[in-house]
Amino acid sequence: MEYGLALILLAALVAAVVLGPLARPDDEEREEHTRLEELRAAKEAKYREIRDAELDREIGKLSTEDWRDVDRELRGEAIDILRELDRLEGRPPG
Repeated sequence: MEYGLALILLAALVAAVVLGPLARPDDEEREEHTRLEELRAAKEAKYREIRDAELDREIGKLSTEDWRDVDRELRGEAIDILRELDRLEGRPPG
């Protein structure tokens, strides 16, 4: 009886060790998923910044010249984020 119980416990342990890594994504996949989520959040935040700058120009908080400088910088940063997202999602550049 004890021998059978030990054998069952050993089989369960072996199954857990062998099947465990198959059941969860590896560290690289998790890191890539996390990086994608961070970039998606950064993209939305950058879009919000662009809209806020446009609103600031419309209500007179920013001159047109200052807005152009800010807008150019923000859009450049947004493009960098989009390129990185494309790269991680496997889309061709361009």
